[in-house]
Amino acid sequence: MLYTPIKFRNVEMKNRWVMSPMCMYSCENGLANDFHYVHYGSRAQGGTGLIMVEATGVEPRGRITNHCMGIWNDEQVEKLQKIVEFVHKNSDSKIGIQIAHAGRKGSTWENKQISLEEGWETIAPSPIPYHPTERIPHELSVEEIKDLVRNFKDAAKRAVKAGFDVVEIHGAHGYLVHQFLSPLSNVRTDEYGGSFENRSRFLLEIVDAVNEELNENVALFVRISGTEYAENGWDINDSVVLAKILKNHSVDLVDVSSGGNIHGAKISVFDGYQVPFSSQVKNEADVKTGAVGLITSTSQAEEILQKGEADLIFVAREILRNPYIAVQGSFEMKEESFFPHQYLRAKISS
Repeated sequence: MLYTPIKFRNVEMKNRWVMSPMCMYSCENGLANDFHYVHYGSRAQGGTGLIMVEATGVEPRGRITNHCMGIWNDEQVEKLQKIVEFVHKNSDSKIGIQIAHAGRKGSTWENKQISLEEGWETIAPSPIPYHPTERIPHELSVEEIKDLVRNFKDAAKRAVKAGFDVVEIHGAHGYLVHQFLSPLSNVRTDEYGGSFENRSRFLLEIVDAVNEELNENVALFVRISGTEYAENGWDINDSVVLAKILKNHSVDLVDVSSGGNIHGAKISVFDGYQVPFSSQVKNEADVKTGAVGLITSTSQAEEILQKGEADLIFVAREILRNPYIAVQGSFEMKEESFFPHQYLRAKISS
């Protein structure tokens, strides 16, 4: 199954390998540069079905660090478009972008909050910092929430202009959307807090606004944390309910990760440790899902698909170590995969 095509709207991926979005902390003023051009282009040369560009801020405060990528202006679009055009011209990979807002987890460097002089005032659904030693974030007003929905909508419009095949909304890892979803970080008493319906309102408004900018040639994914590993927090059952709703709002795939919202949460990490969350969401919500989390081999990826635990395999650290994991896996499994014609002398015959 790993080398069979899959289609989302009119976007057909040639195989099920996905480069998971991973921050590179290498931008100035949110602009992609030559490093990103080579970084993403090399994974496309390795046969990866879908390349996901890192978490990209929908406004300056939406970045995790001063060196994270942005998509709030046209100059940033021009830099991203160069990458997209290279991938489309020189491979059969599709390329997507993860649009994001860090919320209370922004204005950091090396996992520590930086000063206001170096960074910015963070924002959140409620005035609760991620770590007790950090500044209390600004509690968003309803009007400010509406502005942020427009920021996501504008970011999606720019992503379409740049030529991306997929837009993914980042709703995981303790960033702003996740902060709204969780009853531990969202203690609002208005229409954006309290009940499950209210806490999910921000995400659903973003989804609907983003979909207004997309068409049948651009698919929509949403990344969620299947659980936040905390008592009375967001859990896998909440994720199943949310996934059913997202499907009804024309979301094509739910990318299931975990954690990130509660400082000090105890997480047992092992190969494929997040795959059960993807499996439960896929099978109970009847949606397409992506599995992620220490997936390191072709055989492991194939087994996940064969067991019906996911539809796509998102690979992070392993694809940093080996940009050619997809094409090398095709040699191993005697399957067809894109391989640059310039490199054909090195192709292992099946």
